[in-house]
Amino acid sequence: MSTPEKQQTTADDDAALLHKLGYAQVLYREMGGFSNFAISFTIISILAGCLTSYYIAFNSGGPVALTWGWLLVGVFCVLVAMAMGEIASAMPTAGALYYWASKLGGPAWGWFTGWFNLIGQIAVTAAIDYGAATFTTALVSLLTDGAVGTDTGAIFITYTVILALHLGLNLANVNILSLLNTVSAWWHMAGVAVIVAILIIVPERHQSAAYVFGETINNTGFSDTAFWFVFGLGLLMSQYTITGYDASAHMSEETRSASRSAAVGMVMSVVASVIFGFILLVAVTYAIPFTPDGLPDNANVALGGGTPDAPTPGNAVVYIWTTSLGNVWAEFLLFIAVVAQFFCGTASVTSASRMMFAFSRDGAVPFSTLWRKVSTNRVPVNAVIAIAVLSWALMIPTLANGTVGYAVGTSIAVIGLYIAFALPIILRIKAGDSFEGGSWSLGWHYKWIAPLSVLWIGVVCILFLLPAYEAGVPWSPNFTWLSVNYAPLTVGGALILFGGWYFLSAKNWFTGPVREDTASIEEALEKEAEASLVSSSAGAASAAAVSSSQADTSTPATEAPKAEESAAETTDSTSDSSATSDTTSSSDSSGSSGSSDSGSSSAST
Repeated sequence: MSTPEKQQTTADDDAALLHKLGYAQVLYREMGGFSNFAISFTIISILAGCLTSYYIAFNSGGPVALTWGWLLVGVFCVLVAMAMGEIASAMPTAGALYYWASKLGGPAWGWFTGWFNLIGQIAVTAAIDYGAATFTTALVSLLTDGAVGTDTGAIFITYTVILALHLGLNLANVNILSLLNTVSAWWHMAGVAVIVAILIIVPERHQSAAYVFGETINNTGFSDTAFWFVFGLGLLMSQYTITGYDASAHMSEETRSASRSAAVGMVMSVVASVIFGFILLVAVTYAIPFTPDGLPDNANVALGGGTPDAPTPGNAVVYIWTTSLGNVWAEFLLFIAVVAQFFCGTASVTSASRMMFAFSRDGAVPFSTLWRKVSTNRVPVNAVIAIAVLSWALMIPTLANGTVGYAVGTSIAVIGLYIAFALPIILRIKAGDSFEGGSWSLGWHYKWIAPLSVLWIGVVCILFLLPAYEAGVPWSPNFTWLSVNYAPLTVGGALILFGGWYFLSAKNWFTGPVREDTASIEEALEKEAEASLVSSSAGAASAAAVSSSQADTSTPATEAPKAEESAAETTDSTSDSSATSDTTSSSDSSGSSGSSDSGSSSAST
């Protein structure tokens, strides 16, 4: 058990390292090692990604893509997490990938890494919450005997409500979010155990091992002779699920013993997810129902219980559960999944907002002074709002086609995030033995782990930019715009915008991470916190005075409101005076001196 003295020493060491990297301790360090692990484990969320995108692998490969595909992706994701963890240990900042690339490669590397990361963060948040909306709508429909529909309009309304709730939660103190993530980690592990147990015990029949580990399905429209390509498309389910673990790095400025905790949290969140996810997917696939003829009910699972004219493939798992278990058990399992998915979305907004805050802190996002502003509880409130709004807007196309829209959202998330993962790993390879590591290191193993990670990322990014259905190929006789994978348009369009912006303008003024005047910023924040405390004390005293005067009926109570008003005026004056020294102005004042320091190389870390 750590003593107060040891905790203070750790806090001082964390702050000193952050100062060395050029930043003030603006965010509160309220997270321990398990909480840091928990936020990445929560964002990966096997009860979200595996279940909401189950139909992607089922239709593109079948059970072999669900089982063997999961293990294949899992092994490479562990390698990617290890390669990133070593860099995170050396440079534990909220900017994470963007900061690493800037220090190891220069401003241009940092710029492109940061923008790919931000786009991926927005897309993965949107996909997580849309998937959660799909399951939540299905649960509500079952509970209301179909009174609430599961059409795309109903799902989008639910999606909007969920995002609004996540916005509200992320305006709370980080210690509350830390508690939620800890609860979420245990909920996920216990939830998987409960779901698997029920799927083993309740169904009257189960599929064979030959089916679960050997059955192939191709509902993409592509020829069976190209099955390996189809299988590759089915890997999107696994690759999308195992994303977002860079959250451990983005939360490093709010984590104690960050140099080690962020790296360990990142790697172990992937390892745990691969193990628990495989058990979950095998159990769900064993529970696939049978047709009256005794054959696997592949057709209805592929349609999600819908019809060929109105398919609902996103409900594939819902169909499996309701058919094999009955509505009551299905409702219970859906409740477990929906709660886990809600936790997942909350954590994703947290991580994305910290990334946007850090990127804005160095002036890389339009209206940066707005997004880097923190509230009195040290939460980047405007960045939280921006992430929620942009994530909501990204899923508007699902109103036209929910299935393709969701699949494209997951593709954008994977492509954006994994390109951002790859760029600093490439620079780590280039740095070689000159790289100055942190408290968690791969040693010489980086020489094979890092190249394999980059190779894998290249393969999956190319795969998920290709058409997912034969009807989405422009020259196909069955071509329809509703089946088009618009991920290349979205990612390519974004690349043109932020790439063009860099070469036309930003290269002349963007210098990468800007060293802050850490002492003045932290002093200003302390004054702001003291002013807030004075305000709270004055308000409490005024309330007590009013209560006392109201209780004493023989004494006029006319003075209490005046006292309260006077205290409020004094407090407002104190708050206003301290607000002029807030994080934004301090950052701005340090910007001029930051230019000379921002070009420091990785040796400064």
